[in-house]
Amino acid sequence: MAAVTSRRITTDSAGGSDPRGPVLPPGGSGRSAETWKRHIVRQLKHRDLSQHAMFQDLIRFYTQLLEKTSLAKGILSCSLRRPSPDSSSSISALLHQNSQLKKTTGELAYQVVELQQQIKIKECVLEEQHARLAEEECRLAGAFDSHRELQERVERVQGENGALKTEYDALLERQRGAETRLREEKVRGGHLVEDMIHLKQQAAARMNSRNERRSRAREANLQKELQTAARSKVTIDSSSSAPTSRSTSPKNENQDQESTEQRHTRLFRSASATSPRILSSIRELFDRKRRGHSVCSLEEDLTCPVGICLSARVPARALHVLDAHEQGINAVRFSSSSDLLATGGTDRVIKLWEVRAGSLTHRATLDGSTEGITCIEFDPTGLRILAASYDKSALLWRLDDSVPKLTLTGHIRKVTAARFSSLPHQVVTGSADRTIRLWDLQRAACVQVVEVASYCSDLVCSENCIISGHFDSKIRVWDTRAVSCVQELPAQGKVTSLDLSADHRQLLSCCRDDCLQLVDLRRRSNDRMCFRAEGFKCGSDSTKAVISPDGCFLAAGSADGTVYVWNASTNNLETRLPDKHSSSISAVSWSLSGEYVVSVDKSRRAVLWSDI
Repeated sequence: MAAVTSRRITTDSAGGSDPRGPVLPPGGSGRSAETWKRHIVRQLKHRDLSQHAMFQDLIRFYTQLLEKTSLAKGILSCSLRRPSPDSSSSISALLHQNSQLKKTTGELAYQVVELQQQIKIKECVLEEQHARLAEEECRLAGAFDSHRELQERVERVQGENGALKTEYDALLERQRGAETRLREEKVRGGHLVEDMIHLKQQAAARMNSRNERRSRAREANLQKELQTAARSKVTIDSSSSAPTSRSTSPKNENQDQESTEQRHTRLFRSASATSPRILSSIRELFDRKRRGHSVCSLEEDLTCPVGICLSARVPARALHVLDAHEQGINAVRFSSSSDLLATGGTDRVIKLWEVRAGSLTHRATLDGSTEGITCIEFDPTGLRILAASYDKSALLWRLDDSVPKLTLTGHIRKVTAARFSSLPHQVVTGSADRTIRLWDLQRAACVQVVEVASYCSDLVCSENCIISGHFDSKIRVWDTRAVSCVQELPAQGKVTSLDLSADHRQLLSCCRDDCLQLVDLRRRSNDRMCFRAEGFKCGSDSTKAVISPDGCFLAAGSADGTVYVWNASTNNLETRLPDKHSSSISAVSWSLSGEYVVSVDKSRRAVLWSDI
């Protein structure tokens, strides 16, 4: 029995059982004491049952063998002590039993060996299962750690989601408020558009009524003159057409001049009211008025002589500062006589100013544009004025009439430049729609359209050519006869303005890189000079620079409200004129007499400068 007990202990130790109990997994350190104790008791009971069932047959056979062996030993000892007649038969019987016992013992020993081999095989399987169990426990511990990390990440993400949800709710509230304000603004915008349309209709009605009154007044005056002419009898004096002597007195000369002027103004004074000549003149007058194709009169066809400036004066101080418009001013230009100034701004009107004794006096206001004015130019006679507008058109006025005489429409975006051509009755316009158009004023129609690859910011006209500046940093020269680009000049940046000298030999360009560039057009190499100054900065995409009438100086306004004047021959800064403008200067104009310079800015201010 002791041997069986020792074998059981050996088998238990070989089977890998640990008397200290099962090893707890790493993740089980947090369990309570009673939990792991119950786990150990459960494992011990399971091992006792499995091992008891495995060795139960062996223990039974081994016990029977011991009992038979002890019985045989008792019988032998008794027979040796008391010999008897039939001892030989008992000995043979014992020997036979002994042989059977040996045979039974050998079988039992063989069974024991087989059972030990099975035990070893099962112990190996058990060890493998223990190793797999340890691996699974390690994996379980890792899974517990991963689970804990994932749980923490879930909690963190839930917290972030909560914060995002709160932020989303706040943004949703802001969006709802913005949508509400947008709807209110749309409603207000609709009301404003309706009010604006109503105001436009009222303005149009007032303008129509004013035009009707003027037309009726003109017709009444014409009718009165016709009635007066019909009542009066005028005889033709044949001696009036005879040549006069050159030795007449000054008084007679004055009378002759007056009579000549009267003949120019009133054609029918030299004939009877019922003569065919007066009737044909009246018919021609009404036909011309009814057709409406020609917009130029005889006086406009005559070119007034332009004075030549021998020496321009460098401005030194401000003579007059005034708020010329209700809103910002975009353009300014002197007439050819230098005694009249025109300014145009975003308030949609052009104002005419008389320059007298160093001050500006308001003379008239030209309206008719529905948007802001971008460019202004007088014709050579000084009787008409041309302007470009944001309303995709160019307008032509006579100085004695505030209503536009002609409106040139055809561009699809704002018109940035409008100039009188070198040919009579022609104007040129440039637009943001990347086209340049040539207009015939007699037919009030566009006769040529030139497609350009870039936004046209400004243009100037010379004999048989147009020079345009563009936002692609190029200056293009166009031949009006061939309708083609004959030359491209590089610029330093976006071209904001162009100006041509009085002799058409030098071209000035202003660029967005804060640089003025003077190009000599007489040379094929187109030599150019660049003019910069510390503090000078081009304020906008439409800043206008100008050349003095004698071609000796350049003037431009800066974004800080200072006027800069350079010497064209020395390339040096001549003077700076600060402290009169409170915002960016948009344009500068130099009078053809060389005496005055005018600068205008975005805050509706105009300043008259001179050296006096």
